[in-house]
Amino acid sequence: MTRKPYQDEDESRRIISRVGAESEPTMAQRAKRRVSDHMAARDAPEDDWVEVWGSRIGRALGLVFFFGLMIWLVFYVIPVI
Repeated sequence: MTRKPYQDEDESRRIISRVGAESEPTMAQRAKRRVSDHMAARDAPEDDWVEVWGSRIGRALGLVFFFGLMIWLVFYVIPVI
């Protein structure tokens, strides 16, 4: 029994999409890894512990400041009765 060309194409597309899904991390996984690497200061030179810890502390304080600013903005825009 011969197969029709469009059946071969469908099967090929299914195989390619499955291989792609199994081999590449999802966008959320890549974003999570980038944020984790950024907050852990993996871009700083590892032999300089002061720069590594300074980067980590500065980035953590920046995150705390950002969330504090967002909370303030919500209470400023939506007044509490």
